[in-house]
Amino acid sequence: MMKRLLGGPGTVTGFLLRLGQCAFGAASISIMVTSLGFSTFTAFCYLTASMGLQVLWSFGLACLDIYALRRKRDLQNPILVSLFVVGDWVTAILSLAAACSSAGIVVLYSRDVDMCAAHKNIPCNRFQISVAMAFVTWVLTAMSSHVMFWILASV
Repeated sequence: MMKRLLGGPGTVTGFLLRLGQCAFGAASISIMVTSLGFSTFTAFCYLTASMGLQVLWSFGLACLDIYALRRKRDLQNPILVSLFVVGDWVTAILSLAAACSSAGIVVLYSRDVDMCAAHKNIPCNRFQISVAMAFVTWVLTAMSSHVMFWILASV
């Protein structure tokens, strides 16, 4: 018998985790793509691609949570949970890598070489906010993947 944990599939808290992942990922994407010149930085393009995958994954699982909640279905079977674990871990690793590489670029340009002060057309504040949103997305994904792992381990 699998344990029922907060944040598990088919629960209200699981749905809220997925909704948060989706919302912060979408916010990160929208802030980044509306920033002038983001596409000249490979790390920022990687961030938008990674957050796009995260949004799609989280939205799909949020829809599955809504279905399970409305139909009172149990989504905690070993095959589904193992799929959720793998998907969460893959998206969490991609999100963390994208957020860290983008944060490195932001720190380099805003603090190390003072590009933001020298060139006023670089929207450093928008880049920083987008990266912060990506880190929040990663934290929520890490929480979700941790819960899924412990649910799977309880079999």
